[in-house]
Amino acid sequence: MTSAPDGLQAYFATARISDIIEDPSKADHFYALIEDFLQFDHAVPFKEADHYYESGLRKEDGSTNKGAFGRAVRNIPDEEYDLILAAGFAHVLGRRDRGRPAPDPAEEAHLGFGDNPQMPYDVDSVDRRIVAQVLQRPFRDRAFSVAIKSAYQDTCAVTGLKLINGGGRSEVQAAHIRPVADRGPDSVRNGVALSGTVHWMFDRGLISVDDDYTLLIAGGGVPDTVTRLINPERRLLVPARVDERPHSQFLQYHREKAFKG
Repeated sequence: MTSAPDGLQAYFATARISDIIEDPSKADHFYALIEDFLQFDHAVPFKEADHYYESGLRKEDGSTNKGAFGRAVRNIPDEEYDLILAAGFAHVLGRRDRGRPAPDPAEEAHLGFGDNPQMPYDVDSVDRRIVAQVLQRPFRDRAFSVAIKSAYQDTCAVTGLKLINGGGRSEVQAAHIRPVADRGPDSVRNGVALSGTVHWMFDRGLISVDDDYTLLIAGGGVPDTVTRLINPERRLLVPARVDERPHSQFLQYHREKAFKG
């Protein structure tokens, strides 16, 4: 997907088109229904120096093909799509550190999920299996975690705590609001950053969130001391960007299907 939410002309996510349907209100207009949406760990600009990720956007004289650039739907060769995915998921793949605001220590990037040394990004060594990886749960969990931690700046949205260990790893966890098992997407708007104890309570419906981000606590079976964990405002601490905040649709699902209040 191109043209990131902040207005940057860039690739910011990938998804799979499951169907195309007609727009009932406009003739010759259509909607693409998508699945497996996954946000990149950082936006990839269309052009870096003299390099275009899409060769079709470059004219023979090196200038931008504005006609191709203006098309909402473009075919991208497989090898170019692979390079875009490799650049967009560079942190998930262990090829770059995740950018974080100072003075936090830089988070150490690892190849895959083991304690392997960081390796430089090389466009000539792209793993051609990356498309298959993007559809696999371990990769998607990792990418979702990176997106949530970045959006919430490694801060628990309920307690307000931000704990970073000596190796630069944050204590906060990425929680799905509507579980994946119940067709919840890996979108940042279906997620929230929570510390371990709060994550456990949220998944079990002991706490939930109203549409105005007011925190809700289940009436029975929850000790009064739980309130000590909640930030003084008793509201979810959401990202500054509106497009990264929890969507009311997912919050409603959690209240109706999970919350024990």
